[in-house]
Parts: sequence; structure tokens; C-alpha cells
Amino acid sequence: MLTTAQTAAACTMRSASKMGILLLWILAAALVAYSLMLVFLSNFNMGNLMVWVLTAAITACAIWHKPLAGWLHTGAGRVVGIVLGVLLVVYLALIGFVAVSGYANPPTGQEQVMIVLGAGLRKDKPSMLLRYRLDKAYAYAAEHPDLLIVTSGGQGRDEWIPEGQAMRDYLIEKGLPADRVLAENKSTSTEENFAFSLDILKERGYSGDTPIVYVSNAFHCYRAGRYAARAGFTTVAALPAHTPWRSVLPCYLREALALAYYWVFKTSTSGPMHAMVGLLDLNKRFFYK
Repeated sequence: MLTTAQTAAACTMRSASKMGILLLWILAAALVAYSLMLVFLSNFNMGNLMVWVLTAAITACAIWHKPLAGWLHTGAGRVVGIVLGVLLVVYLALIGFVAVSGYANPPTGQEQVMIVLGAGLRKDKPSMLLRYRLDKAYAYAAEHPDLLIVTSGGQGRDEWIPEGQAMRDYLIEKGLPADRVLAENKSTSTEENFAFSLDILKERGYSGDTPIVYVSNAFHCYRAGRYAARAGFTTVAALPAHTPWRSVLPCYLREALALAYYWVFKTSTSGPMHAMVGLLDLNKRFFYK
């Protein structure tokens, strides 16, 4: 027969279990709403795909929590649970690194060139994520009138003009002189942003030894800095822009994966994700025709 203390403990455990299930359902509902928002307000990309996969996983856990809980107490389930727990801790650590590393290499004010990295267009206008970068670049360029600016980004399948051109137009409309802003319109990756920008700068008499500052959102700055060095720039600083709230989850989920991928392959032009990027690019025509 259960004692009063045992009965109270059992009731407490049942209440905690019900509260946990309720929170799981709330999280699933919030992710479903967020995923639907991304469909209508954002371009199709790896980050959004990861959010949709996460939403499906959390929703499945909410629906089938009883059989899943039972299975996780079995031998095989216990092993899978431990592995997933370790992977979750590692992934959260990567996200934490991404969140703080972008602020580790601020500009000194001695840079001669600014490179603004592209981040997608909505038809022929900069996306919200890209506008955050451009506004940050404009503010800094206005304070440093001798700085030459290169806007870098090619044209995606769902974009009407090259990103570099749209970014240049945006900065000129905000008030920067046209002769201070050059557009690089062929790049399709962060690696190419820097490599192709360096080619343009060399035509103007600059070199890889020219001190530069690049502008990206904070989550992207660490990896961008590594690619700048690989392209041949020797003196590089980062000017991190904030990230709009609606883009935080997909951007940080994607960047944590991209960072791990970089540490393994050092480039986005090889490895299994290169084929995945091509597949996602083709799928844009289905989702955003």
C-alpha cells in the first residue's frame, strides 16, 4: 500500500508529465505557425527547410509521445536517446559559438575597402535580412568617406536582377555617391563573394594586402572571415549587422550546420552538401515560380 509521501510524489510526477506534454504541444503549435509564416514571407532555403523538419519532428513527438516514451526506455531506444542528446548539446554549442563569434573582429577604421555580402532579393529589392546588412554598411560608409564599397552577389533563380546591382542601387538611393560603390554580380556563394570582389579590386589597383571590412549578419561573420582569408585577403575585419527576429531561427540553425561543414570540408564546392544546394536551387522554381 502506498504511503502518503509516495502518493504525493506520484501525483507530482503525473502533473509534471502533463505540463511537459502541454509545453510540447505549445511549442509544436508555435513552430507550425512560424513555418507557415516563412512560406509566405521568406525565400526557400536550407534554413527554412531545417525549420520545417524541426517542426515536423516536434509535432510528431507531441502526437506520439506515449509510444516514443516507452520505446526510449528500451535498450535500443535508450542508445538512440543518448546519441540524440549528445548531438543536441553539440548543436546548441555550435549555435552559441555562431551567436558570439561574429563580434570578435571589429573594424579599426583604417580599412580602405568595404565588401557587403549578398543575402537574397525579393524580386528586385533587397530582402529584410539584406537590408539590415545594407543599412549597417551605409552608416559605417557615411562615417568613413574615403572607403570604397563593393556590393557582392549574383542572381538567383527567383531574383529579377543580380544582388550586387540591387544592393548598389539601394546604397546610392540612401545617399552614397555612385562612384564609391562597385557591384560584383556573378558570385553564388560566400567564397565567390570574396574571390570575385578581389578580382574587381585588383582592376582598381588594390590587392589582397589591402585592409578590408566586410558586412554580414552577426551569425555569418565568423565563416565569412575564414573565406575572406582563403580568397587571399590578409587584413580583414567584420562589421556585424543584426538579424531580423523572423529570420533568427532558420539563420542560426543553418549557420551551425554550415560551420560544422566548413570545419570538415573547408569549402562549399565539395562534399555532400554541394549536391543538396543544387537540389534546393531547383526546388525554388517549384515553390517560387
